[in-house]
Amino acid sequence: MTISEAVAQRPEQRLPMRQMPLDLGPAVMQGLDDFMVGHNEALLAWLQAWPHVDGSVSPAYIWGPSGAGKTHLLRAMVERALSQGFGAIWLNAQTCQMWDAQDPMMPTLAVIDDCERLGEDHQHLAFKLFIESASSLAAQANGQMEARGSGPLLLLAAGAMPAVDLPVREDLRTRLGWGQTFALSGLDEAGLRAALQHEAARRGIALGEGVLNYLLTRYSRDLGFLMGLLDRLDRFALAEHREVTVPLLKQMLALETA
Repeated sequence: MTISEAVAQRPEQRLPMRQMPLDLGPAVMQGLDDFMVGHNEALLAWLQAWPHVDGSVSPAYIWGPSGAGKTHLLRAMVERALSQGFGAIWLNAQTCQMWDAQDPMMPTLAVIDDCERLGEDHQHLAFKLFIESASSLAAQANGQMEARGSGPLLLLAAGAMPAVDLPVREDLRTRLGWGQTFALSGLDEAGLRAALQHEAARRGIALGEGVLNYLLTRYSRDLGFLMGLLDRLDRFALAEHREVTVPLLKQMLALETA
């Protein structure tokens, strides 16, 4: 029995998991190498070494402000797990998706995003993932993996605040704080400029200083918001067959609010 089957088949489970194609965001998924490090060197080094890290590999919890890049990192880790033949489970407030490992004895990485937004059913499933993870790691330590018929379940979660402050059920809040914890720092202005330029270059956009100045002086410095705005601007520029400029940006925004 695979880990995903073991979790889904528990009789008290109220939220079924479905095997689905990878659908976690943009068609071109950004990896760890695309993450603007800022002051987060220790976290990025840990993720790049995963699962061969010093100390406990699971669970781990990342917290930081909106737009700091938590979802980017979790998506990148799902891709990293799948590229190594692992299974993966993605859980957030809107969905639960899973991908079986190529070999059932390979590990599965379960990531839980936006922990502070999880509803009752998703908190219940997250708690069951922790129970299943603890059971699998105990079996691994005792040399009983063959008897289980599946590999270990490793957990990586993220939220907007330290685990102790999360508005979730107490047993889940406690478990989210059990393992390695990383505080994710947001980018300063130079970092935001570099991140936007990097994404623009990846898309083949010439992003001038005028556009950057307009974005950073008139809009939230939430990187997620700015990346979404850049994505819309890219698609609008392609549709209009025009270069990305401040007048084009103003035109797009005017049409969006009309």
